[in-house]
Amino acid sequence: MSEHDVVKNREARAGKIRVEMGGADKVARMRSEGDRTIREHIDAFLDPNTFRELGTFGRSMRLEDRDRTPGDGKIGGHGFVEGRPVVLFGDDITVLRGSSSLVGSRKELRLYERAVEMGVPIVHFGETGGARIPDIMGAEGISEGGELFPAFATRRHRVPMATAIVGQSFGGSSFLSALSDFVVMVRGSCLAVTSPRVFEVATGEVITFEEVGGVDVHDRVTGQIDLGVDTDEEAYAAIRRWLSFLPPNASVAPPRSEPGLRGSLDRDEELVEVVPERRTRGYDMRRLVARLADAGSVMELQPLFARNVSCSLGRLDGWPVAFVANNPMFSAGVLDPQACRKIIRLLTVCDAYQIPVIFLVDVPGFMVGRKVEHDLMLHWGMKMMQAMHLCSTPTLTVCIRKAFGLAWQAMNGAGQAALGLYAWPGAEIGFMDPGVGVNVAYGSKLAAIADEEAREAERQRLTAEVGEATSPYEAAGVLRVDEIIDPAETRRVLAEDLATLANRPLPPPGARTLASWPSC
Repeated sequence: MSEHDVVKNREARAGKIRVEMGGADKVARMRSEGDRTIREHIDAFLDPNTFRELGTFGRSMRLEDRDRTPGDGKIGGHGFVEGRPVVLFGDDITVLRGSSSLVGSRKELRLYERAVEMGVPIVHFGETGGARIPDIMGAEGISEGGELFPAFATRRHRVPMATAIVGQSFGGSSFLSALSDFVVMVRGSCLAVTSPRVFEVATGEVITFEEVGGVDVHDRVTGQIDLGVDTDEEAYAAIRRWLSFLPPNASVAPPRSEPGLRGSLDRDEELVEVVPERRTRGYDMRRLVARLADAGSVMELQPLFARNVSCSLGRLDGWPVAFVANNPMFSAGVLDPQACRKIIRLLTVCDAYQIPVIFLVDVPGFMVGRKVEHDLMLHWGMKMMQAMHLCSTPTLTVCIRKAFGLAWQAMNGAGQAALGLYAWPGAEIGFMDPGVGVNVAYGSKLAAIADEEAREAERQRLTAEVGEATSPYEAAGVLRVDEIIDPAETRRVLAEDLATLANRPLPPPGARTLASWPSC
């Protein structure tokens, strides 16, 4: 066979694999049902005509399966997203339901190794049916292919990793999602360790895919995804947007946007109007975040989980930043175990990629009660504070309206890690809400006053007296607040700090403690 014929043969073999995949009939059926193949996901996500495949000719190690396992259930390679290089791979459900086996897992590991060594992000499309049977059966089967998960588990955030759950995901692709920095899930898909069909056989429990691991379960209850979306296109857009805030790897500073996209640093006289004066009145802190950030730049993460805290990425004067903000619109902005988990996840990513974190504080305290104690309030509260102090990326804090109890410290307040600690002039800072404090400290005295009007008058007098001590000027007077700032100047103050912090030397990746913390 001539060299020309050899090349033509190679092109024909590759073309057949890439067009027919696990069977032309399976591809046609997916398209008729409105589903995308993994190749179509990849092409739709990447810049046009930039995908370069690796492992095209991989197939099962089992002799009887070689001819029906092109790619061995996994497709991957290199490409570009908005001009930036990425490594990406995903499950080919036309080949034995995208099940995980030795060669397919080896392909994923090889692509992971290339991404880390080349310093480029990883994008993963997950919808595997789980481990392949009979390959995985028996002591030998279950012991093979074990190198993949130790590699991803020790990634230490050296390169960003995003996962899109685009179908029914069990086993390997679910595990990789839990090891990712960002997870987006398309409605109609399922994310779980095991299929509900296995539940029924093993335990007799009958449960639907949606009940065990649908978008609403993870978006609102478990917090195991960062964003739920309705369409594949929205998932692609979410990953592209998330990547835009991050550097390609942990050794590079996050990218600042172009000057024309940064917006003005002029006074915002209307900013203060977002926040009601009365401390017990709710409002949506996300409105304030949107005004502080560059226009249209805010990307909220886990928006329907632990809504009492809003966590987001955004830009301020072009600098990529994260916002951690109590949201009084939900549960008064209190800190509970789920809110602490949410904040910790964001801090690990920000520490790894040196994205500064801005804390916006309006917190009545930690949630109290039997349920939160049983939900490990102590554990998650202290873990959050530990994460905050181990975080090497710069943090800034603004006390907007109130900060009571240990939650003031937990939200990066006095004596904590903030490199800039500011308060608005109307803020209140203290051990607890003055009204609550009076009831606790003077309850017996008040109860002894028989006349109801006199008792209420005394309560109001004591509350006003205690309230005077919560003035931010008291904290500023002993240098536990760096400066009381004009609310209209908040964006400018933060922007100037960020510009100065940009001159700092980046700590080496190995010195970023949270980069070694679990992603989930």
